[in-house]
Amino acid sequence: MNDLTNSSIQRQNILNNKYAIQRIQEYIGFEGILFEGEFKFTKVMVVKFFDIDERTLDRYLEQYQVELKHNGYVLIRGNALKELKLQFAPVINVGSKTTQLGLFNFRSFLNLAMLLKESSNAQLLRSKMLDIVIDTINERTGGGTKFINRRDANYLPAAIQESNYRKDFTSALSNYVNMGNYKYSLYTDKIYQCIFKENAKEYKQILKLAETDNARDTMYAEVLNSIASFEIGLAFELERHSNKIKRKLEPAEVDTIFSKFTQHPQQRPYIEDARIKMASRDLHFRDALHLKLEEYIQSVSPADFERFLGEQSVDFEKQLEEAKDVMKRLKQSE
Repeated sequence: MNDLTNSSIQRQNILNNKYAIQRIQEYIGFEGILFEGEFKFTKVMVVKFFDIDERTLDRYLEQYQVELKHNGYVLIRGNALKELKLQFAPVINVGSKTTQLGLFNFRSFLNLAMLLKESSNAQLLRSKMLDIVIDTINERTGGGTKFINRRDANYLPAAIQESNYRKDFTSALSNYVNMGNYKYSLYTDKIYQCIFKENAKEYKQILKLAETDNARDTMYAEVLNSIASFEIGLAFELERHSNKIKRKLEPAEVDTIFSKFTQHPQQRPYIEDARIKMASRDLHFRDALHLKLEEYIQSVSPADFERFLGEQSVDFEKQLEEAKDVMKRLKQSE
């Protein structure tokens, strides 16, 4: 998250985080004019704030027009321009012959600040912006992001489901695979490598987890669902092949089953979704880069910020309290 001028994904991550945007707006105190329900800034205002000439601004508007328009920059004409002139003529100083006018909202204004290399004001703002983003995430997660995955209301159901399927998988390894206890960690790592290209040790190193930490406690619901899909599917295949040949499977035979299962097209959407979610969220929320998943990194969606930082996020202890009756029934059924 260090050089915003070179990363469209990191820029969009900040702009999708409405909680950080609110804090940044309070910090700057640059309000512009209130038009059509939000603060807007003319090109003249923007040029003055960043201490650049209008030609520099025009060059950025041309080079990054798709990104800036996506984040709220607009050209207004007709009735909208007429209304703007009526309300703010003394402020915006627009001539009567002007037929269109470019307006930035606050998101596109910040977007420009993350792009401008010629402005020392933009550079200072970028630095403060990054501090505010980090502070906002830490404040809304209670001081750390190690277990930010648990703030997702979908996490606990996914974790419970995965735990049940895990038992089916380990039972299948015990009953149908001719190998010592090493098989449990070996084939667990194989599942991890199939889904997110890392074994448990690599995953822990990237997230800076302690040796005693359970890796799955830090995984997102989508990743756990993908793991669960693998576990229950492989358990079925191990049992089927073992019953067919009427003996336990040898490691080479298990490897063949793994290979065929992971190449099945049915798994691809779950694997790709898990890779995107892990790579993208961990980079932004945990500042953890999964190099082997770098090609899957995308910007974090506004919906994800709501899921982990906003009103949709749920304290894990509260989730446990609400689910205690369900967990009690599950334990009694074992």
